[in-house]
Amino acid sequence: MSITAQMVKELRLKSSAGMMDCKKALTEMNGDMDAAVDWLRKKGLATASKKSGRVASEGLIGISLDDNLGAIVEVNSETDFVARNQEFQEFVISISDVAIKNNGNLDEILNSNFPNSEKNVKDTLTDKIAKIGENMSIRRSEIVSVSNGTIIGYMHNAVHDSLGKIGVLVALESKAGKTSLQKLGKELAMHIAATSPSSISIEDLSSELVERERKVLIDQAMASGKPEDIAKKMVEGRLRKFYSEVVLLEQTFVVDGETKVSDVIKKVSKELNHDIKINSFIRYNLGEGIEKNTKNFADEVAEQLSD
Repeated sequence: MSITAQMVKELRLKSSAGMMDCKKALTEMNGDMDAAVDWLRKKGLATASKKSGRVASEGLIGISLDDNLGAIVEVNSETDFVARNQEFQEFVISISDVAIKNNGNLDEILNSNFPNSEKNVKDTLTDKIAKIGENMSIRRSEIVSVSNGTIIGYMHNAVHDSLGKIGVLVALESKAGKTSLQKLGKELAMHIAATSPSSISIEDLSSELVERERKVLIDQAMASGKPEDIAKKMVEGRLRKFYSEVVLLEQTFVVDGETKVSDVIKKVSKELNHDIKINSFIRYNLGEGIEKNTKNFADEVAEQLSD
């Protein structure tokens, strides 16, 4: 059967596959449009499976806000080139919106319907891998919430209001108006993006982390040959310095470089005549903890030619 340009065009509209793939599918299936769609789908699934073993450490962080709830997601690709692709960016925005409806639960996100589609998120992701030609993954997602107050999102190195490389959500609990909390919330989010604190307060800090730090400091103090009472004072002083580096409320506010974060919050609370509490925060740095692949260029080209 002769395969016409119109048939190829029709299959492309149905499948979003490349022109040559559509022509090959129609040829293999002797012009049967439905069979060609299935052929492409099978090919896409095989292609996606083959690419799934490749390291995806680029991509984008996405944020979605809805009243007193905020969601953050990390969607990875293999290259920054794909992350700059509009289709990929729209996909991450959609995943952020799905995440907020599923409380950031990754399994529920993957099994939820993809917006404006009959497919679920997992199958849509597989289709994107086949179409774009790179391994992709929805790596993680979390939410923050407040009863009274507001959620503020901040994106560093943003490519869009809700997309970038470092994303932060801050939940401020307060009876002050949402609008009046925006400036403080935005500055706190920027501060968190810059300093990456480990906890909100000293009480929230991991006891294991504190004890490990204390042990190191005690060993250092004893090794210096100081008397025990002086060594103990040295340790307590150095612990305070440690807290000022890793605990949000103890840190120096990056906006002015001199005021402690807890004092900044007290000042704004007094101005607004309402208590303000940082209920929670989340900071995602794209690709953190992913071991990046270090293939040489020749190996990479050879692998791509074999796909």
